[in-house]
Amino acid sequence: MIDLHYWTTPNGHKITMFLEETGLPYKIFPVRIGAGEQFKPDFLKISPNNRIPAIVDHDPPGGGEPISIFESGAILFYLGAKTGKFLAKDIRTRTETVEWLFWQMANLGPMLGQNHHFKTYAPEKIPYAINRYVNETNRLYGVLNKRLAGREFIAGDYSIADMASYPWIVPHERQGQKLEDFPDLKRWFDAIRARPATVRAYEKAKAINTEATMSDEAKKVLFGQTAASVAGSAR
Repeated sequence: MIDLHYWTTPNGHKITMFLEETGLPYKIFPVRIGAGEQFKPDFLKISPNNRIPAIVDHDPPGGGEPISIFESGAILFYLGAKTGKFLAKDIRTRTETVEWLFWQMANLGPMLGQNHHFKTYAPEKIPYAINRYVNETNRLYGVLNKRLAGREFIAGDYSIADMASYPWIVPHERQGQKLEDFPDLKRWFDAIRARPATVRAYEKAKAINTEATMSDEAKKVLFGQTAASVAGSAR
């Protein structure tokens, strides 16, 4: 059994998509990040960066004590290695998969996250910041669109690289992007959206988070963090 500490963000969706694809038994433990539950001592023990998702695998390869993992990319890599699914054994394809997983973690996620913040959540609308991150989002969409030209998926067959990137494209309208401008990306996006496991993962999200908008209090919690927020945490 895998304990999934989760909230309904793009990084959270990555893991439910993988788990639904593979049928691994798992239990969701909601972490209401707008209420500050990510700062609870028990959660910080498994996720010292006070971010979701995190997992605890009670049946790790080789047996022994449960393994806890934080960071969505590390979780996807671990689960791919554990199951032998969605992470190729061939060294060339595996390396491409990991390259694009790291690309998502270092580029697509952080830049689109800043897009969301300055365009949607920031109390002061700063034109320079909005233009900077909307344009960078557009550039990254272009990188992915070019990669997908002539390819069904990012790295060979459907893989953890696709699962990592897809949830960040879901809010494309909010990011100021039109999928029609990126035909290969749109084809890829539509194919993943139609997968039964993707449908199941997003249906679970709707059942867990029924809030339509983020409250001002939640914004204070999410965007006012300092070192004091995680003082005394240890793994």
